[in-house]
Amino acid sequence: MELYLHSLSFTANIVAPIFFIVFLGYLLKRIKLIDEAFIGTASKLVFVITLPALVFMSISRTDFHAVFNPEQLSFVLIGTLISFVFLWAGAKFWITKPEDLGVFIQGAFRSNYGIIGLAVSYNLFSDSGLAQASLLLALVIPLFNVLSIIALTIPAQQSGASSWGKTTLEVIKNPLIIAVLLALPFSYFGFQLPEIAQKTGRYFANLTLPLALLAIGGSLNLASLRNTSAQASWATACKLVLIPFILTIAAWVYGFRGQDLAMLMVLFGCPTAAASFVMAKGMGGNAELAANIILMTTLGSVITLSAGIYLLRVSAII
Repeated sequence: MELYLHSLSFTANIVAPIFFIVFLGYLLKRIKLIDEAFIGTASKLVFVITLPALVFMSISRTDFHAVFNPEQLSFVLIGTLISFVFLWAGAKFWITKPEDLGVFIQGAFRSNYGIIGLAVSYNLFSDSGLAQASLLLALVIPLFNVLSIIALTIPAQQSGASSWGKTTLEVIKNPLIIAVLLALPFSYFGFQLPEIAQKTGRYFANLTLPLALLAIGGSLNLASLRNTSAQASWATACKLVLIPFILTIAAWVYGFRGQDLAMLMVLFGCPTAAASFVMAKGMGGNAELAANIILMTTLGSVITLSAGIYLLRVSAII
């Protein structure tokens, strides 16, 4: 009994602070202490400045040779691709509207790893978890974006709302990709930033998670749950339960243990990325469906991520 209570306390300490700040963002928006302008500015600041700073600082201060795990990166790549193919193959038989199909696929595989994933990884394993998560982030950012472009091309080709060249250029110009590329030489060769640059970078990096989580909470619209469709419900089930369960078991069978296995569970079990709404709207997809999937997975991940961490803890895996 003591083990279970200790594991429950451990899980609560990891997950509760993250979603408490998300709820606080929702509450502050409801009482009008923050507004849409703040949420938009905060989201842009996080995406362009503070999150790249966090990723850069976490990678640049880490021994690349100690955290680089090509087997783990390969598993993420293959697991994501297989999930994408199976989601598409299954969904096309019952989702008839092309503007819904791409949004369903994107919502069911695309994780909010840049915010929720980094926060959970840091709470679980401190700086080593943050550094390993940042390297995984370097893989999944372009991977998720490219696969989302492919999934949303069907309605985009019909409506003329998409430009492959323009969207691909946006992926290449992604500040997080740039931050990773700039940080890798520091990590690989052991370069050190001047102390004043390190301190400034840490100030920006420390802003990231609370500001981003507040913005996520402020952007939640619980009233939209009334319009939840079966497609949103199935996408949520796939994103939070089916895919992370199957891929975490597969990772365990393959031989991943400890921190490596926990990081994979968190990556696959994170809620759907908020950026999926922007991409769906810009490429002619069903924006309301995208918003509902984001909302349902964000709320549901409080339970599913907690359950996953608890089970790993009880099993003595972490």
